[in-house]
Amino acid sequence: MADEILVEATTRSVFGKGASRRLRRENLVPGILYGADEEPTAINLKHNEVLKHLDNESFYSQLLQVKVDGKEPVRSVLRDVQRHPHKLQILHLDFQRVVAGAELTVSVPLHFLNEEKCYGVKTEGGMISHNETEVSVACRPRDIPENVEIDMTDLKIGDSVHLSDLTLPEGVRLTDLNEKGDDSDRPLASVVASRKTLEEDEETEGEAESTDDAEPKADE
Repeated sequence: MADEILVEATTRSVFGKGASRRLRRENLVPGILYGADEEPTAINLKHNEVLKHLDNESFYSQLLQVKVDGKEPVRSVLRDVQRHPHKLQILHLDFQRVVAGAELTVSVPLHFLNEEKCYGVKTEGGMISHNETEVSVACRPRDIPENVEIDMTDLKIGDSVHLSDLTLPEGVRLTDLNEKGDDSDRPLASVVASRKTLEEDEETEGEAESTDDAEPKADE
């Protein structure tokens, strides 16, 4: 588990769309801190600090220390980020307080290793297609993994990595994979033939057909 990230915030006393717009003009991001059977706390965060945090992959899945008005930090996880559809602006953040020892669900990033050494890419001329970049896991707060690694070295064209292929730390389970086995075991990444490879195969097949046509038949 990564070191917990400190998030500085202040209590927010104004509410509504108009108030939120004014806060954003002041380079503040409205947010909410909730959970753990406590009353929700409306908060403000500095926009430039939020942007720095969001550049950190761990901010989305790891435990955070949310410090409000300089008081004792509260262990939390980020639950939602609302972004402006066109501008580089964060509109709202949701944080959930964490209860020690209680299982929680978080999204953890996938790290695809050795893609440049992948057999299907390096030897067969294929390419890697990523279907997903993160997976949802359930575990206790102290067991949250920084990421889940997938080694792509031995995959050939036509091979895929599925949810059931993942190796998870002890105490961590996938929330989207049913034990009985069904369509939930979806592919996370696949090695597919590139357009160039397909074109080369078609040319080879065309040349082979031309050669066959040119050969005299036995009864001629």
